[in-house]
Amino acid sequence: MTANMHAFANGAELAGKLADKVAETLSAAVAARGSASIAVSGGSTPKAFFQALSSRSIDWAKVTITLVDERFVAADNPRSNHLLVQENLLKDKATAAKFLPLYQAAASVEEAAAIATEKTRAVGHPFDVAILGMGNDGHTASFFPGGSNLRTALDPNTPRGIITMEAEGAGEPRLTFTFSSLQDARLLVLHIEGEGKKNVLAKAEAAGEETEMPIRAMLRRAASPVEIYWAP
Repeated sequence: MTANMHAFANGAELAGKLADKVAETLSAAVAARGSASIAVSGGSTPKAFFQALSSRSIDWAKVTITLVDERFVAADNPRSNHLLVQENLLKDKATAAKFLPLYQAAASVEEAAAIATEKTRAVGHPFDVAILGMGNDGHTASFFPGGSNLRTALDPNTPRGIITMEAEGAGEPRLTFTFSSLQDARLLVLHIEGEGKKNVLAKAEAAGEETEMPIRAMLRRAASPVEIYWAP
């Protein structure tokens, strides 16, 4: 599968252009079906994009937002992707959107994953938009090299839904949508910034095992070409 590269002069330009594309895709879905869905990534990279998207004129009341992955931490924890979305996306015009968090107050991360799977099942599939990030080790979502459930996460036959992941360097246990849940998004975006990430991407696009750099699974096996949005 060939990915499509979209390069921008800086992060601000990228954020605006990506917000425009996502708004167009979500609005088209609302017009066609009466609803739309988007799964977004965490980390510091998407903040400007979230802020730009929140100001776009979409029928937000018909949009459901969820996360690609999440740490097993409470929603008010500074490391929570929930908090990132709450502070940067669920504001301005986007306050009307429905948000489905992955973290659940449960006795274990496994129980939380089961509850989150049930709560997000109503979103339907495929997602209209899925926004992925990428780590310097080539992980995406919470598909970490050496992760406890990595082969299950990458297996296209694994049922759609949320599973757990633990890995060295990941910090807290993670909750993550499976590859089968994300790979057929109508708009599948890889949002990366910096020369370092561009070098990681070049390595991922070369020959090698998917388990060594899990982003390869998306680049190689996604149902449609991944739209790469990059800025230095």
